[in-house]
Amino acid sequence: MTAYAERPSVLLGLIGQDIQRSRTPEMHMREGEAQGLRLVYRLIDLTQLGLGPEALPDLLAAAERMGFSGLNITHPCKQLVIPHLHELSDDARALGAVNTVLFKDGKRIGHNTDWSGFAEPFRRRMAGAPLGRVVQIGAGGAGSAVAHAAMVLGVEELTIFDIDPERARRVADNLTAHFGAGRAKAGTDLAAAMAVTDGLINATPIGMDAHPGMPLPAELLRSALWVAEVIYFPLETELLRRARALGCRTIDGGGMAVFQAVAAFRLFTGKEPDSDRMISQFASMGS
Repeated sequence: MTAYAERPSVLLGLIGQDIQRSRTPEMHMREGEAQGLRLVYRLIDLTQLGLGPEALPDLLAAAERMGFSGLNITHPCKQLVIPHLHELSDDARALGAVNTVLFKDGKRIGHNTDWSGFAEPFRRRMAGAPLGRVVQIGAGGAGSAVAHAAMVLGVEELTIFDIDPERARRVADNLTAHFGAGRAKAGTDLAAAMAVTDGLINATPIGMDAHPGMPLPAELLRSALWVAEVIYFPLETELLRRARALGCRTIDGGGMAVFQAVAAFRLFTGKEPDSDRMISQFASMGS
């Protein structure tokens, strides 16, 4: 008992909607245990609490007062949280989205580990996938990070669609400013773009347990495509199920969930996580 009490203590949380099935708390707590930390990770589920994103300022203040080391931020708060922070990392500023907030020296510092979380498993599991033309659906907080990752991975032309066309345009404009003209654009005709694309990225919440369905008409899929998801509860969304049935090469959102957590753990604790161990931990939690 004494040895346990002497371990460094870390208190973390996740703010978002419909997050009861998130594996992030368990991944952090298991890795914390392996690293000799007393790490406690709490879900702050807006849906369960009957709150909307407008509660963010109060939740951030409460977490600071209660001694949290930091918070992860997920849908729909990744962009909305930014006005309530004191500083942004270069990645978070470039992306206009935050998924990790550190409380340090009286300041709230926003980071983004989503983009590297998407890029690393894509490199590992989708090696050789054609990257000439790619369609991405969704330009919210996760979407901006994944689009950034697509550019880093070498996508030559990314066409972005969103329920809010202006949001898609902003993300595309930001990408071209950072990566060069012609690399990204906001789409206007999804069927036409899908007819010539090499791959599809779903960066919307459509397909989650709380938002079932497909982010696009199933008839726009074809066997030559690769399909990438950011959703991991469930791991097999309707989009992935249909894509696999056609013979598409696919990647689920599990890898992104693990590798964004790997980077966040490093920020929260100052310790180097064991990514292979965290992959095993994630896999052990079931489908």
